[in-house]
Amino acid sequence: MAVSEQPTGIDELLEHVRRGLDRVGPQEAYDIARAGGLLVDIRYAALRERDGLVPGALVVERNELEWRLDPQGSHRAPEATDHDLRVVVLCNEGYASSLAAASLRQLGLRHATDLIGGFQAWKAAGLPVAA
Repeated sequence: MAVSEQPTGIDELLEHVRRGLDRVGPQEAYDIARAGGLLVDIRYAALRERDGLVPGALVVERNELEWRLDPQGSHRAPEATDHDLRVVVLCNEGYASSLAAASLRQLGLRHATDLIGGFQAWKAAGLPVAA
């Protein structure tokens, strides 16, 4: 009889994937975008409508992220130009974005990361938000 592996809890999984990311703060995310990197907002519509948008960010629902950002994918967004693109994923508070960025890394987007604190940190830092 084989010994079963213990399930991984979400906190442990999050800690594990974050070790593989060079997470960035709001100002660094802003600077990356200004230097040609891509901010990707994966928040769901109700949050975007309530809190606003990051100007210039590509809005991609989380369930479509890998299809839209894979440079080799048949459903890729025009912004998904190559595997060296600097991508910063943002969610509302910086949790789901870590898992999303790790998934993009598995697709070969070696510079994918996420925004520490998500949109709420961006807004608190006084960075641009559009209604």
